[in-house]
Amino acid sequence: MRVPDERAPSERREQIYQAAAHLFSDVGYRATSMRDIASALNIKAGSLYAHISSKEELLWEIVTRMADEFDEALQPAVSRRGSAADKLTLALEAYVVVVTRNLGFAKVLFTEWRHLPPERQTLITVRRDKVERLFREILIEGVAAGEFVPGLDVRLTAVLALSGANWLPNWYKVGGPLSPQDVADQFVALLLGGIRRSEHRPER
Repeated sequence: MRVPDERAPSERREQIYQAAAHLFSDVGYRATSMRDIASALNIKAGSLYAHISSKEELLWEIVTRMADEFDEALQPAVSRRGSAADKLTLALEAYVVVVTRNLGFAKVLFTEWRHLPPERQTLITVRRDKVERLFREILIEGVAAGEFVPGLDVRLTAVLALSGANWLPNWYKVGGPLSPQDVADQFVALLLGGIRRSEHRPER
């Protein structure tokens, strides 16, 4: 039996986003119907349209919300003064923590954005490229300053770092032995350990 929708509009809308993100990340956008989302919330499918206009709008809200989260989290690294290693540490930690704290939403951004119409795909691609460019610029700065190994392929390094973080929703478990910060620390240690010049590596 479906229950009447008596929750405040903003609260119900957030529940719809959460349910949609869970289903989109679990079974995929195409395999999820509005009826599935309503069923997850134990409400009538028609009630969804009092809060959202379409399944596409749900997907768009989820991916743009995550893109906004990344932009906000990475801002301190953009404005930070100091060594490239410090900036890279701050940026990678921020990125990894955002992913691990928003696994469902993040997976939707990473895997389901291609189901958006072309003009919206373009907007997401621009924002994704902006993040990759930030990491490349930090790496270029580090090579120029002599902090990172000469000849470093900055594009490949940035892609490897971000791809590793983007895979987290497929294996990271909330409440497991590693906290979001633990994972971030390991990512930073592995990346910096591979690209720092020996004279810039911390003594053990």
